[in-house]
Amino acid sequence: MKMKFDFKSLKFKLWFYFVMFAILLMAILWCLQIFFFQSYYQEMKAREIISIADSIASDYGELDFEKMAEYSYKDDVFIQLETDAGLVIYTPGSDSQRPSIIGRYQDMTEIREKLKASDTGTVSITLGHDSNTILVYGKRITESSGAVVNLYVYAPLAPVESTIDILLNQLIMVTILSLLLAFGISFFLAKRITRPLVKITNSAAQLGQGRYDVPFEGGDYSEIIRLADTLTYTSKELAKADDLQKDLLANVSHDLRTPLTMVRSYAEMIRDLSGDCPEKRNAHLQVIIEEADRLNLLVNDMLVLSRMQSGVAALEASSFLLAEAAESMLSSYSILEEQEGYQLIFRSRGDTLVSADEQKIKQVLANLITNALRYGGEDKQVIVQVEETDSGVRCSVTDHGQGIPQEQLEEIWKRYYKASAHLSRSVSGGSGLGLAIVKEILTLHKARFGVKSQVGKGSTFWFELPGPEASNPGASRKSG
Repeated sequence: MKMKFDFKSLKFKLWFYFVMFAILLMAILWCLQIFFFQSYYQEMKAREIISIADSIASDYGELDFEKMAEYSYKDDVFIQLETDAGLVIYTPGSDSQRPSIIGRYQDMTEIREKLKASDTGTVSITLGHDSNTILVYGKRITESSGAVVNLYVYAPLAPVESTIDILLNQLIMVTILSLLLAFGISFFLAKRITRPLVKITNSAAQLGQGRYDVPFEGGDYSEIIRLADTLTYTSKELAKADDLQKDLLANVSHDLRTPLTMVRSYAEMIRDLSGDCPEKRNAHLQVIIEEADRLNLLVNDMLVLSRMQSGVAALEASSFLLAEAAESMLSSYSILEEQEGYQLIFRSRGDTLVSADEQKIKQVLANLITNALRYGGEDKQVIVQVEETDSGVRCSVTDHGQGIPQEQLEEIWKRYYKASAHLSRSVSGGSGLGLAIVKEILTLHKARFGVKSQVGKGSTFWFELPGPEASNPGASRKSG
């Protein structure tokens, strides 16, 4: 079985780049030590003798011959001072005036002529004799008396071929060891870095197959740990979404099946039993109408929610009084006060305009009021309050029902979520989508909203809309 090597894998890329980096370093080292060593050595030696000559020239009046001898010994150079006529003033080991003994006569004559002709008073020459090469730097020094002294600094250039051969042997060993280490370290690092990524990839594949409890391990690197934590969070959210989807299908199936069964059953009763009895027939037909209305409510709510979540529903913003809208929506439930003994209380503090889609906000109010009526307490009291705040206008709907546990307050805005047994749709007859629609409408308005609830004492749902100044500077308060 042949092993397939993935040249695009992160492991190969890390290994390849690390090895290429090591090879590049070795190539640079070879170039510097082998090809440029001689020129670099000569340049550094030239700078050295120029520096020595400048130091001697600057201190010439106070410099004794012992100090110049120290220069010669320490820096491995030969220093010579001579008069402008060519008589030697100083060489290492002698301070008597005598002819020069360094270089051939024609070489010294050439150096002197070039130094005299130099505009800068300096000259630099390389002399080559047999296998020896000498760097010569000359400098004219003017004494306080006006006399001119010529300074020559000679630096022999040692043969670098043997040095290069030694460096070459060393570089071969260093290169072999460096490349072996680079191969080993790069392979180790690549394997260590990619191991947690491989595990995460395998876990992600299991996640794609529906295993939401699969663990994601991040290893030893912060970035990969954050990736693993993100995927772990994603798997939990996908598990919740999957459970919600299953609940949605089960609830929709139940909500559709129950009224359809009722419609079929009562239609058969009309056909077989009550067709000739007007009173029974009308009662059975009324049940069919109510179940059809329930189906219609469910389908409409699902359609509204789908349009909201898909972004199809656009806002038609206008300026209106939130207090008037809330009061008119509450008054539409007044028949419940007469027939079922509900107490519908409206309170208003302020008459500020808001800028929003009035019909959609009325739907929010209707859903919240219906929710309060459906799950209210034994006192059958519902309070709707509108008040001004620093950031806009707040509307709240309060009931005195059983309340919602604190740990479930964030979940009630989801479709078909049941916070407790008393929120059963089979009892209430609702579609189970009311609060989800409220959330989508208020989110579309970018409005603040929430719920405060205490078990056994009731719940208060609220939302807050900005004033018209936020989007319509020309709007004003209504006088009254």
